[in-house]
Amino acid sequence: MIDGVEIKELTTHADERGFFRELVRCDEAFFSQGFGQLSHSLVLVGVLKAWHGHLRQTQWTYVVAGTLKIAVHDCRPKSPTSGETIEFSLGDNSSACIYRLPPGTVHGYRVVSGPAHVIYVTSGTYDPTEEVRIAHDDQTIDYEWASTTTK
Repeated sequence: MIDGVEIKELTTHADERGFFRELVRCDEAFFSQGFGQLSHSLVLVGVLKAWHGHLRQTQWTYVVAGTLKIAVHDCRPKSPTSGETIEFSLGDNSSACIYRLPPGTVHGYRVVSGPAHVIYVTSGTYDPTEEVRIAHDDQTIDYEWASTTTK
């Protein structure tokens, strides 16, 4: 695992009417960085979005529908996991989870089934000066995405 990245298993309360699932609560350590903005993204099958992160903000990501292959890379030079990359899948047919991306790390994902609906919460509001964007094929990360459409 990458230092500061956390994947939280969610509890689902289901009955004959459907289900209810809490994603984040203001009174839990997982969400201690606080609320800044809520965003929703619709992404088509085969699309690759990579790499993206924040200098100062924390981001929480939840896959509502579809399936994502997700990779997270640690760009923080002083982190104990600096330079490491992890991957996992979330969405349909997997455990209900939300993941936290700390400042200085970047993530990307490829939609393997969908379309995918992805919900993001960030600890601050959109500020292009604190965004980190790295090309999906950047050699310093050395991560191989399957052939996809890049966006």
